Amino acid sequence: MPGLEAILLVGGQGTRLRPLTLGTPKPLLPTAGVPFLAHQLARARAFGVRRIVFATSYKAAMFEPAFGDGAAFGLSLEYMTEESPLGTGGAIRNAAEALDSGPGDPVLILNGDILSGHDIGDQVRAHLARRAAVTLHLTEVDDPTRFGCVPTDETGRVTAFLEKTPNPVTNRINAGCYVFTRSMIDSIPCGEVVSVERETFPGLIKSGELVLGYADRTYWLDVGTPAAFVQGSRDLVLGRLDSPALPGPTGECLALDGARISPEAKVRGGTAVGARAVVEAGATVTGSVLLDDSVVESGAAVTDAVVGKGARVCAGTVVRDAVIGDGAVVGPGNELRHGVRIWPGVELPERAVRYSSDV
Repeated sequence: MPGLEAILLVGGQGTRLRPLTLGTPKPLLPTAGVPFLAHQLARARAFGVRRIVFATSYKAAMFEPAFGDGAAFGLSLEYMTEESPLGTGGAIRNAAEALDSGPGDPVLILNGDILSGHDIGDQVRAHLARRAAVTLHLTEVDDPTRFGCVPTDETGRVTAFLEKTPNPVTNRINAGCYVFTRSMIDSIPCGEVVSVERETFPGLIKSGELVLGYADRTYWLDVGTPAAFVQGSRDLVLGRLDSPALPGPTGECLALDGARISPEAKVRGGTAVGARAVVEAGATVTGSVLLDDSVVESGAAVTDAVVGKGARVCAGTVVRDAVIGDGAVVGPGNELRHGVRIWPGVELPERAVRYSSDV
C-alpha cells in the first residue's frame, strides 16, 4: 500500500499502568529494549505506511523528542495535540487536519497500546475491494465477556457493537486497528468529544454504511496492564511476535548496551535488561523487564515483574508479578507479589513486606 497514511492514537494517560506512566506515556515505555511505539512504527512501515500523524494529549511534548521527523524509521511523522481529551473519534478528527489523503483514500488508524501480528496490508485491501466506510480488525478471544463484542453477518458486515455482557453472541472483539475512508473521518464533528466505539461506528451501521469486519486469530495483545506489558515485552524478546524494531536477536534474554549480567546469574524467559542495568551473581530474573540503570542484587529473584529506572532490588528479595517504580529501593528480604506496585523513590526497609510465615 505505497503512500498509505496513518493516525496513531497515543493520547491516553495509561492509568492502569501506574506508577510506570507517572513520568512516561504508556506508548513510550521501554518494551523489549525500545519504546513501545517503535515496534508499531516499524511494522506499519513494513506494510507500506509512509506517513503517520500522532494524535497526542497526555505528556504530548515527549513524543517528538523520541521519534523526531521519523526519518530513522523511513517514515514522515507529524504531531497533533488535543488541548483537552476529545475521545477516540475526536482525536482521529483532530489529527486528520494534518493528512494529505483525498476523500476516497484509505486512512489507517492504530492504537498506541496494541501489539498485533495481523496483516495490515490485507486489511486495507479488503477495505478497498468492498468499498467499505470503515474496516475493523476483529480478533477472536477465549473469554469475550471482558470486552465489547462485534457480531458480523455471513458477508463480513458488522451488524452491531455490543457492550460487555455475561452472554456474548460472538467471541470476536474490536482489536483497535481501523481503516477509514477519509470522507468518513471528515464527517466526525470537529473539536467535540466523540467515541468511535459508542457513537461513530453504531451511527454508520444505523445509516446503512458498510462497516466491515476483518477477523483473524494472529497474535494480539492489549498492553494496558502491568502483567500484559510484561507479557508483550517477553513475547517480543522470545520471538513470539516478529518486530523489525527489536534491538538484538530473539532469545531468553535481551541485554542493552552497558548491561552487566554476572555469569553466575540466571536471566531467562524473555527478560529485557536495560542499558547499564546490573544483575549480580546468584540472582535469578525470569520473564521480566529491567529498565535502565536498575540493579538486582545477589540472591534476589525477580519473576514476571518490572523494575524501574535506577531502582534496586536488594539481596534475598523475592519480586513476582509486581512493579517497582523508578528509583525505588526494595530492602533485603522483602517479598513482593500479587500485583504489588511500589511508587517511584520509595525505600522499603529490610523485611518490610512478607507473604511467607517464616521468621
